[in-house]
Amino acid sequence: MTANKERAGETIRTAAEASAPVHLRRASAADVKALAALLVRLKRLNEEFDPLLKVRDDVEERARDILTSDLANPMAIVLAAEGVGPERGKIVGVVRAQVRERPFYAPKMEGVILDIYLLPLHRRHGVGEYLLTETTRALKEQGAGIVTAEFPTQNEIAARFYAKRGFRPISALHARSI
Repeated sequence: MTANKERAGETIRTAAEASAPVHLRRASAADVKALAALLVRLKRLNEEFDPLLKVRDDVEERARDILTSDLANPMAIVLAAEGVGPERGKIVGVVRAQVRERPFYAPKMEGVILDIYLLPLHRRHGVGEYLLTETTRALKEQGAGIVTAEFPTQNEIAARFYAKRGFRPISALHARSI
């Protein structure tokens, strides 16, 4: 399925199929407020890793704007992970990804995982791997021939997570305050 054929709220896979304690689905406009709160938590965590990632005062508004824009973008993927059982219907995780052109390299299209965040209670149960697997599948279906992940260099947890799953560094972004 491509993003154009999928509807917001459509289930990606059931928790039973994934052996993961979440229900994963395409996000909808009704999810933006809850997803934005999770993105803000992620960005605040990033700030702890590096002071050059200081969160702006208007971060919540920007998160809502970006999610709304992504939902309208046919080359973007926004997934909502809902809890199951007593947490059924509660959004406990978010994924943002995009397919973009690589103008100088083959394969031509790259799937970029921009954000993956799960509430702490839902970590260490295979949910992150499940989110990565399903996001990779969706990116491939949208034409990506390679998948990359963007995260702060100082986030050793993310670096280990992706390395364990076959990712390796291919570029670096360096910064300094001016």
